[in-house]
Amino acid sequence: MEPVANTAAAGDAPARPQGQAIDLQHLARMTFGEPGLEAEVLTLFNRQASVLLARMRGSSPAAAAAFAHTLKGSASGIGAWRVAEAADAVEKHALGCPATGIGDAVSLLAAAVEEARAAIADQLRPQGGR
Repeated sequence: MEPVANTAAAGDAPARPQGQAIDLQHLARMTFGEPGLEAEVLTLFNRQASVLLARMRGSSPAAAAAFAHTLKGSASGIGAWRVAEAADAVEKHALGCPATGIGDAVSLLAAAVEEARAAIADQLRPQGGR
């Protein structure tokens, strides 16, 4: 049996390489292949992800959903698909089950953010292989 092709609907994240915390091809497309812009966007995401994650912890479900939504958009912009998926899960949980804690979903998001931040640190190293 052959693998099924990606049939994502319009607006969904594009097919992405497995195992990468940051889809570098997507990032290059979004930054027009400009290394300086790429570094700036990665640095901004790195800061924003930390701030939003910190604000999400202990906030109301509505606020957590808003922070997660913002993070999802930013992550999609740089190709941090696991962060975008985890942020989407937090957003949906916060909006769908506001009476229950979202701690597990936020913990999964935090792990995805840390993975992306490690990949960003590698990418921003001067010897980054470019």
